[in-house]
Amino acid sequence: QVQLVESGGGLVQPGGSLRLSCKAYRFAFSNAAMSWYRQAPGKEREFVASITSTGGTTNYADSTKGRFTISRDNAANTVYLQMNSLKAEDTAVYYCRGLYGSVHWGQGTQVTVSS
Repeated sequence: QVQLVESGGGLVQPGGSLRLSCKAYRFAFSNAAMSWYRQAPGKEREFVASITSTGGTTNYADSTKGRFTISRDNAANTVYLQMNSLKAEDTAVYYCRGLYGSVHWGQGTQVTVSS
């Protein structure tokens, strides 16, 4: 079945950077719109960024615009999220989401921003 596998999370100090990856298996990745969402403790899952199948259009939540960059490599079936200038409020589990016909989610990767 379809699998989306996130990696790259961890502990980082405020102001630091992390790069998340999400690799797709058994999925028509190059036809799919891909997104990143996040869920902080006690809060609902929220949209972070999205990218169209060709990578031609990206969208960002207001809270991440200018600090985060979403990109994709269709040859590698992988979508990335480069996160710079990280803040404590970016602490959350980050999920990869793929949309092609139906929606698929990854298992999530923890990002903790703390000194």
